[in-house]
Parts: sequence; C-alpha cells; structure tokens
Amino acid sequence: MTAREDVEFEAEPGVALRGWFYLPDGPGPHPAITMAHGFAGVKEQRLAQFAEVFAQAGFAVLVHDHRTFGASDGTPRHDIDPWQQIKDWRRAVSYLESRPEVDPGRIGVWGTSYSGGHALVLGATDRRLRCVVAQVPTISGYEQGRRRVAPDAVAQLNEVFAADERAQFRGEEPRTQAIVSSDPSVPASYRAPDAVDFYLGTAPDSWENKATLRSNAAARMYEPGAWISRISPTPLLLIVAKNDQITLTDLMLSAYERALEPKRLQLVDGGHFASYLDQFPTTSAAARDWFTRHLS
Repeated sequence: MTAREDVEFEAEPGVALRGWFYLPDGPGPHPAITMAHGFAGVKEQRLAQFAEVFAQAGFAVLVHDHRTFGASDGTPRHDIDPWQQIKDWRRAVSYLESRPEVDPGRIGVWGTSYSGGHALVLGATDRRLRCVVAQVPTISGYEQGRRRVAPDAVAQLNEVFAADERAQFRGEEPRTQAIVSSDPSVPASYRAPDAVDFYLGTAPDSWENKATLRSNAAARMYEPGAWISRISPTPLLLIVAKNDQITLTDLMLSAYERALEPKRLQLVDGGHFASYLDQFPTTSAAARDWFTRHLS
C-alpha cells in the first residue's frame, strides 16, 4: 500500500510548484524518482499510473506540474519555456533531496515527450541524478517543426511569431493558440488524430486547450538531443515508439546511437501516445526495471 500527498515547493520567491508525493511501504530512506509531463500536459494526464507502478516497486515519487500549468503558479498562464522548466526541475530534485524519506544519493528522472527532452538535458548536466528514463522524447524541435509545417506555410508562421514579439514589445500579453485541433482552420500545435484524442480525452476539467504562441516558437528552437552523448556515465533508458509521428522515431533511434553506455533501448508498437495507453504495461515495466537495476 502506497500513500500519496499533495505537496508544493518554491521554484523561486512567489512561484510555487505543486504536485504529488508518493511514499512506498517499508522503512526509508527510499530511492526516488522525479517526474513531469510533456508539452502543455498536466499530472492528471496518465502520470499517476506510472507513479503508482514505481511506488509499488519501492520508490518515493515526486510528480509536479510545470510552471504556468495545472496546480502550479506562474504567469502568463499556459506559457512553455523549456529552459525555465529545466531550471524548475532542478528545484524539484532539491525538494526530493530535502525529504527525510528519500535517499539523496539514489534519485532518478523520468520524462516523457517534451519533458523527455528535458530528462536528457538534466541527465547530462545534473549529476545528482543517478538514472535517466526518457520516454518518446523530443530530440530536435527544428526537425519536428520542419516535418510538421509545410514548406509553403513557414514564412507565414514566422510572421505570426514576429507579430507576437512586436505585440509583447508594445506591452500586450503573449498571444495564444490551441494545443490540439482537428479543424484545419484553427491554428494549433498538433493536428494528428492521436494527439487530439489524447489531450482532449485525458485532461481534467480545469485544463484549457491553449498555449502561448511563443511556446511554439521556443519548441522549434529546442534541441535536447544535442546533450544525449553527455549523459554517460549516468545510465539511460530510451523508450521509442515504432511509429511516432510527433517526436519522430528515426530521430530518437539516431539519438540513441549517439548515446554512450550504459544505455538501453525499449521499442514499443504504435504511435507517440501508445506509451501512455495500450503500451503502458511495457513502458512502465521497462522504466521500473531500469530504475530498480540502477537505484535499488
């Protein structure tokens, strides 16, 4: 039987990050895992099922909402800055270290999709983390954007980003657009049917289908795959979907080749969101076993 409590910790003065802390049975201090969701995701979107698997295996688990999303503070709301999220995540590691139930020498990181890219950066740059699991991670924002946006639409998209920059210079709030939409007339980050189904089908009632335009501009410049060769000697598990049209299977496999030992590749059937859904038994077990091997 595991226990879950609502927690919060300070990312910076006046900005609290909030989430869940899972405590496993048995005497501590326990090895621990820090987790967060991907682009515009919140902890209620299928993260509890992973955390429960890890907690049942004997790990303390911290799941937090990123700044400006879910239960966490931060303005403007719905704004996604990958480097700010990484900076905040370091505070989550420090919070875990401060818990008396946690062994600070046995902390691992689990990230998925956009935050899977964060996990690569953190694994390469924060040696407090002794194990890394990156599930269907972002490798190259440039390549993802290049394949998602038709060449003849790039100039118009760049002008939209530029107009938003000019508006912010004039003192206006950052503009927003939908995260997912199946309507081609509605500007959105994702149009793939599996993305629409996942975001709209798993979100809590409080979740809003929007993110700032500048979040999308930042995503197109984000290159976390550049850090993958620097993670070693920290152990890395890369979970890759065979037909991923979001973070792109070939980019993930190429990145895995650049990673150094110790490393392991877990392939799963299906697309990007299968990792949370029908492939969950495989992805959660692979992550649990990797953490057990390297943190227990």
